[in-house]
Amino acid sequence: MTGETTDETTAGAPRLRRAITGPLLFLFILGDVLGAGVYALIGEMAGQAGGLVWLAFGIALVMALLTAFSYAELVTKYPKAGGSAVYAEKAYRSPLVAFLVGFCMLSAGVVSAAGLSLAFTGEYLTAFVDVPQVPAAVVFLVLVALINAWGIKESLRANIVMTLIETTGLVVVILLGAWVIGRGDADLSGAFAPPAETGVATAVLASALIAYYSFVGFETSANLAEEITDVSRVYPRALFGSLLTAGVVYLLLGFVAPAVVAPEKLAESTGPLLEVVRVAGLVPPGVFAVVALIAVANGALLTMIMASRLSYGMAERGLLPGPLARVLSKRRTPGIAIVVTTLVAILLAVTGELVDLASTVVLLLLFVFLSTNIAVLVLRRDQVEHDHFRAPTFVPVLAVISCLVLLTRQEPQHWALAGVLLAVGVVLHLLTRKSSRASAVARGTAEG
Repeated sequence: MTGETTDETTAGAPRLRRAITGPLLFLFILGDVLGAGVYALIGEMAGQAGGLVWLAFGIALVMALLTAFSYAELVTKYPKAGGSAVYAEKAYRSPLVAFLVGFCMLSAGVVSAAGLSLAFTGEYLTAFVDVPQVPAAVVFLVLVALINAWGIKESLRANIVMTLIETTGLVVVILLGAWVIGRGDADLSGAFAPPAETGVATAVLASALIAYYSFVGFETSANLAEEITDVSRVYPRALFGSLLTAGVVYLLLGFVAPAVVAPEKLAESTGPLLEVVRVAGLVPPGVFAVVALIAVANGALLTMIMASRLSYGMAERGLLPGPLARVLSKRRTPGIAIVVTTLVAILLAVTGELVDLASTVVLLLLFVFLSTNIAVLVLRRDQVEHDHFRAPTFVPVLAVISCLVLLTRQEPQHWALAGVLLAVGVVLHLLTRKSSRASAVARGTAEG
C-alpha cells in the first residue's frame, strides 16, 4: 500500500517487523482495555449511581468510541510509530506541542506501569506469598522488560494467554451472576435502583466518568502502527471490535452485579466481584485473586510495549535523544527505549503511591485525547495517496466536548502533579533541541 513501509531494514539499520495481524491486534487492545481496574471500579460506580452501573458503562463506552474514531482515522492515515505525538506535530507544526503531547502519553504509560507494579505486589500477591512490596515491584518490572525485549510477536503471544485468562474471569462472574438470577436468589430491581442521595442524571454521569477510565488503553495501539500488517484494513476492525467486546462485558457485569449483590454492599466492598462469587458459591474466591494478578501483569506488559515504541517513534523524529531509536539487531525491538522506560517506571514505583500515580495517568491521557481529537480535524486538509479510515466530522467535535467535561472532574492536586511532569518534559525538549543544534554546528564546522 502506498505510504507504508514493509522493509525491515532502512539504510542498513534494522526496522520494526510487521508481525501484528488482526487477531493479535484485537487481543492486544482488548487486553489493554479489560484491565485490573474493573475488578474494583464497579463498587465505586455503585456508590455513585446505585444499581444503574450498566447505564454508566454504556455512556462511558460511547465516550470512548468518540475518541476511538479519531485514532482510527489518524493511525490509518499516518501509519508510523509515535502515535499522538506524530499527529500533533503534523497538525500544530510546533515541535514543543508535539513533544508535550508525546511526553504526556509516554509519562502516562510509564506512570501506569509503575502503579500496576504496586498493584501486582500488593494484596493480590500477598494473598499467596508475603514479600516486601517495593523490591517485588522492581523484580516485576524487570521481568516485564525482558518479555518486551524478547520480541513484539512473543510479547503479544504472552498477551493472548493473559487476555484470555482475564476475560474468562470476567465472563465467569457474569455466568455466576446469571446462575444466581436463574435460581431465584437475586433481586433484579437492584439493577435499576436509583442513587439514594443525588439526582439520577448527575449520579449516572459521575459514575460514567469513573467507568470511562476502564476503557482507557485502546490509544496505546496507535504506537504499533509500523508493526501492523495492512494497517488501513486491520486497525479499524480490531479497534472497534475490541472496544465493543469490552463494552458488552462491562454492560453485563454492570447489570448482574447489583442484581446479585445490593448496590450498597457493592459500594462498601474493596472486591465487589468477589461478592458475586461468594453469593454464587460455585467457585473458590482465591481463583479470582490469581485472575486479578494476571490482569495486572497483562496491563503492565501492554503499557510498557506502548511506552517503549512511543519513545522509539519520538526519537526517530528528533523529539527525544537519538539512542532511543536504536533497535536490537536480532530481536528487532527498541532495546534502549525499553531499558530507559523501565528504569523510570522503577523509580516511580519506589517513590510513588498507587492512588497518586493512577490519578496522574488519567489527567495526562485526557490532554492526549484532546490534542488528538482536534488534530484529526486540522489534518483534514492534508491529503495522502493511500486509502484510510475517515470519521464523520461531528464525531471528533463531540469527542473534544467529552474530554473537556472529564477535565473539569479532576482534583487540584492532580493538576499540580501533572504540571510538574510537564515542566520536566519542557526541560527535556529544550535540552534535546540544544543538543541537536550543537551537533549540526559541529558537522558544519567539520565540513567547512
